[in-house]
Amino acid sequence: MSDHLGAASVTEEDGPGHGAAAPGRGRRSLWSAVARLMASRLVRWAFVVATVALGGYWFGLHWSSVSGALGRLGFLAVAGAFISVLLGLLATMQVWRLLLAGLGSPLSTRAAARIVFIGQLGKYLPGSIWPVVAQMELGKEHKVPRLRSASASVLTMLISVLTGLIAALVTLPFVARSASYRWVFLAAPVLLVCLHPKVLNQILDRTLRLARRPPLERPLTGRVVAGALAWSFSTWIGYGLQIWLLATRVGLPYGRGALLATGGFAFAWCVGFLIVFLPVGAGVREVLLIATLTPFIGAGAAGAVTLVSRLLMTAGDLSTAAAAAGLGRRYAAQRREASP
Repeated sequence: MSDHLGAASVTEEDGPGHGAAAPGRGRRSLWSAVARLMASRLVRWAFVVATVALGGYWFGLHWSSVSGALGRLGFLAVAGAFISVLLGLLATMQVWRLLLAGLGSPLSTRAAARIVFIGQLGKYLPGSIWPVVAQMELGKEHKVPRLRSASASVLTMLISVLTGLIAALVTLPFVARSASYRWVFLAAPVLLVCLHPKVLNQILDRTLRLARRPPLERPLTGRVVAGALAWSFSTWIGYGLQIWLLATRVGLPYGRGALLATGGFAFAWCVGFLIVFLPVGAGVREVLLIATLTPFIGAGAAGAVTLVSRLLMTAGDLSTAAAAAGLGRRYAAQRREASP
């Protein structure tokens, strides 16, 4: 998109007086070149390799304390954390399903699960666009227009970021031992305004316009937005419970620990999501989560919790995708048997 904008800018400035605008045109050309470079597959995978290498180096330095903390987690805590991850993923699927219905394409839970859980595997590729593309193609099989499916996916991401930052806003400043999170208070008015249905509809329409897509066929109602927000906040509760169950095994306080786990994970996830050239926020999420937990449980224990959390989130994605694919095949077989 930035390439098209950069080209348009150069074209519009050609003609009389274009010499005076040369510095501005040069800056836009430089920005366009940087944007193309950051969008290249080579650069994105280079970031992935560098992140994995740095993460491996950190865990190598702290492995003795990390391995000791891993042994203290216990099977029940890990199993409970995995169930919490699954609950969070199910809540996210319900956000997408509710928004899609509000846009005019109601689907059964089975169909929505298949589209969301299989399509979300695209997030393991650098760039945030692949889950949207996958869900668009999967939605076609259920007669969902591509634009409508893409709109639901984009809006689900937007609501997830908004609710995640709000979850961090109402938790971290009250429990974190660093003042660095206090800046989140400055974003509170903006985030709260963005939750209003009229504002959300305008944001989505502008996003579609920038992507050179038609606007929404119908605006989202307040009831749909409220339901989506409720399910989205439930997602962060599930993910926060995951971190809390793990971290309390290695010394996190039970009371304030729940707020810290929820807000810390939500904040780390949102920042990682916004770093679009790293798949699923790889590295960024871990760094922020370790930094949040370390003052309370130490670097080794924080690293162990973060490592297990990443493995559980990946296992949750793979298991829900496999389950959705199995349900889809069973449903297709039943339809074939029922047809004359």
